[in-house]
Amino acid sequence: MMLTGGCNCGEVRYEIDGAPLRTGLCHCATCRRQSGSAFSFFAIWPRARVTLSGELACWQVRAGGERFCPRCGSQLFCWEEGSDEIEVKLGTLDEPPSALVPSYELWTIRREPWLAPQQGAEQHAKDRPAPED
Repeated sequence: MMLTGGCNCGEVRYEIDGAPLRTGLCHCATCRRQSGSAFSFFAIWPRARVTLSGELACWQVRAGGERFCPRCGSQLFCWEEGSDEIEVKLGTLDEPPSALVPSYELWTIRREPWLAPQQGAEQHAKDRPAPED
């Protein structure tokens, strides 16, 4: 699987090789504000499988550094410095992410009451617990 995407103005582009490690929805206040919607839809890939081109700006949030295009403002990625994983905002893909189904939901305590839980997806009231070693 090869996926491509980018920002609204085309200054930032990316390619992703392979399937994501996991896919999720987040209902937290930061994701609501970023997406301008009730939640954000994202997937996590190994950082080494994502090729980026173009300049990115960053602002720090609790989950890491949110990367966006400084020209058009499109929110594209999130990663912590030194992390080997990258979160990609799936709305920035060139093709609709129809085959990528959420495997978990975060901050469900803030999910809109009219929005049903995703069937078969793990439900987390707040953040996803860190994996045990």
